[in-house]
Amino acid sequence: MPIYALGDRVPDIHPDAYVHPDAVVIGAVTLAAGASVWPQAVLRGDYGTITIGADTNIQDGTVIHCTPIDPTVIGSGCVVGHSAHIEGATIGDNCLIASGSVVLNGSKVGSGAIVGAGAVIPFRFEVPTRRMALGVPAKIREGYEVPEGTWIST
Repeated sequence: MPIYALGDRVPDIHPDAYVHPDAVVIGAVTLAAGASVWPQAVLRGDYGTITIGADTNIQDGTVIHCTPIDPTVIGSGCVVGHSAHIEGATIGDNCLIASGSVVLNGSKVGSGAIVGAGAVIPFRFEVPTRRMALGVPAKIREGYEVPEGTWIST
């Protein structure tokens, strides 16, 4: 399985985490217990750090990167859908980052929130806890709150 150190930046993968043989993990990447990374996903901690929480799954074709200023932190119990791109963002626990979405530098997605398929969360944007962001550029769907604890469980 392609897991690479990059100089002194070495992946820290919990023994109960899973990395598919066709995924790539490079540099300062931490995977907690129960985290999973699926085919063609790339997690590259070259200029900063990436932290993936317990029981979070990173689906096929996703790219996760970071910057020296903006590390990427993804909480526990999250689903990051196919071909998503996360770049230097903070994502709370129990979030859905749907397929094909983009979450850019310095953005924050609150716990229990949903980023809709194909949405683009712009630079330094904040999605409040248990809210839904849709569109390009993303906007918060007014009048809708994600029900607490109803759709992701481990």
